Amino acid sequence: MDKKLYLGIELGSTRIKSVLIDADCEPVAIGSHNWENRFIDGVWTYNLDDIWQGLQASYKAMAAGYEARYGQKLTSLSGMGISAMMHGYMPLDRHGELLTEFRTWRNTSTGGASAVLTPLFGVNIPLRWSIAHLYQAILNGESHINQIATITTLAGYVHLKLTGENVLGVGDAAGMFPIDSATCRFHAGNIADFDALIASKSYNWGLADIMPRVMSAGEAAGQLTKTGAKLLDPTGSLSPGIPFCPPEGDAGTGMVATNSVAVNTGNVSAGTSIFAMLVLEKGLSKLYPEIDMVTTPDGKPVAMVHCNNGTSDLNAWVQLFHEALGLLGKNINISDVYEGLYHAALEGDADGGGLMAISYLSGEHNTGFEEGRPLFMRLPEGRFNLPNFMRTMLLTAMATLKLGMDILTEKEGVTITQLMGHGGLFTTKGVAQKLMAGALNIPVSVMETADEGGAWGIALLAAYMGHDDMPLDEFLKNHVFANRAGSSAWPCSADTQGFDAFMKRFKGGLKVERAAVDYFK
Repeated sequence: MDKKLYLGIELGSTRIKSVLIDADCEPVAIGSHNWENRFIDGVWTYNLDDIWQGLQASYKAMAAGYEARYGQKLTSLSGMGISAMMHGYMPLDRHGELLTEFRTWRNTSTGGASAVLTPLFGVNIPLRWSIAHLYQAILNGESHINQIATITTLAGYVHLKLTGENVLGVGDAAGMFPIDSATCRFHAGNIADFDALIASKSYNWGLADIMPRVMSAGEAAGQLTKTGAKLLDPTGSLSPGIPFCPPEGDAGTGMVATNSVAVNTGNVSAGTSIFAMLVLEKGLSKLYPEIDMVTTPDGKPVAMVHCNNGTSDLNAWVQLFHEALGLLGKNINISDVYEGLYHAALEGDADGGGLMAISYLSGEHNTGFEEGRPLFMRLPEGRFNLPNFMRTMLLTAMATLKLGMDILTEKEGVTITQLMGHGGLFTTKGVAQKLMAGALNIPVSVMETADEGGAWGIALLAAYMGHDDMPLDEFLKNHVFANRAGSSAWPCSADTQGFDAFMKRFKGGLKVERAAVDYFK
């Protein structure tokens, strides 16, 4: 067996994916498991059984693929890493047990906390950040607060259970609490500010006591324990002792998977949520509520435009069309339905023909919504046909992202020569890529490996462990991406002008969305 094997597992919003790579960073076996969040008692969540059953199923499928290819069981690895959805809230007691339901990034009920913490820290604290969830729980007087031994993210939780190490990669940590760019650690001054804020509560912990240790790419972050090996692979084939890289968030692994960790590079991830990451030479001139300041996995400053709502509503419509075809006796694979419908969008009018959709399944901080109501509307004289409908659904998935990107390009003068795209929206080649290039007026490139996504990205970070002789961006450029191909789409004036017209209607449509949230209960 080739001992140079590295495994990356990412728990995304709709899929848990395992990617095994060799010494050349080429995927050799892949497994996945589909899952969905649940909306229970007003909270977006996944239960613990979902997490572990999904991890085991994804790993099992990958291991079966390896055995089918090589004729032997997978028993050991040279390195491994865990990635997952960033942000959210997972408070654990001293036994490592979850004290509340897992509150995902999708929850936007922390407005009171964000309004206090943002001016206190002098840094934008989005609603989905872990510190906002913690302080909101304090404001709500929740009974579990004094039992907290640690708070972490989903990636940090899984890593803790597999290795016994309570750590986070700096990119994931940057979605919990502000990072000091000089130290690549949690900002000590902001920690002191928070402790002073809650001093009157007399909790038995200080903030530094309950947050994970922050680590950077390249460092070793523990080893797979016997308990962890059995938890991941109940068959007992996988041996303990495998070294782990620091657990990372999906934004950081997306940057790695698209070779976008060097200064002045950027990427856009488009799936259940949609977000752009731009690696900056320096910080922004002022605080913007629409822009998060996070980091790359090796600590460089990143401006993040994050939108909670990406393709969920679009996917629901595609599923509806798939059901309709089934009702007519057409047994068509849903991937072919996506392919056909996406290509139909290219035949639509550049502005969507007078149609409009607001795809907010959940709240959207960037436009001031704590809840969402997916809407579809059309002008009486609108050209209501399938190409325009599909183009509208694709354009609206990009609309909120455009609002944040305009801040960076128009107000901050950030120069973006190219965005690297990855995620489910780009699976159908050439369609969303072309429309996004026109929408953002920036070339958008998609590499052949884009569909492997963050699971491949965290596998690359596992392979990077111990490479202290070169920075992460050089490792990726020279060792991973030197000979990898991709495709690029450039903006065309018709698409850009059409999207500008669409955006005027979209901004007006937000008032309709506000009425829907207020009155459609």
